[in-house]
Amino acid sequence: MRTTPRASGAPASGVPAVAFSFNGDPLEAGAGQTLGAALMAAGIPAWRTTRKAERPRGLFCGIGVCFDCLVTVDGAANQRACLVEVREGMRVEGSPALAEGASTAEGAGTAGGGAA
Repeated sequence: MRTTPRASGAPASGVPAVAFSFNGDPLEAGAGQTLGAALMAAGIPAWRTTRKAERPRGLFCGIGVCFDCLVTVDGAANQRACLVEVREGMRVEGSPALAEGASTAEGAGTAGGGAA
């Protein structure tokens, strides 16, 4: 499992690139790409951990049903990376665990395999 980001998620040929940062590291994505897709393309499969077991989480359902892919976007916590489209200059931070108030089943998915 890759845990350090690449410099770029290398958008497909002909697709305009959008620059953003993840945990302070500069990345690029293709215009119209979701944060979840851009992070996966950059080799970053997990960007938060569970509260109790501190298990890695990233994309699970990919359609906004679960809460495994939560990130902080430009200071707004608990944004689902699978639903947020990358914007130029966006600052994204991984969440160490879910903030209080978000509802999810602790073992409802994994980025690295295995149950919580």
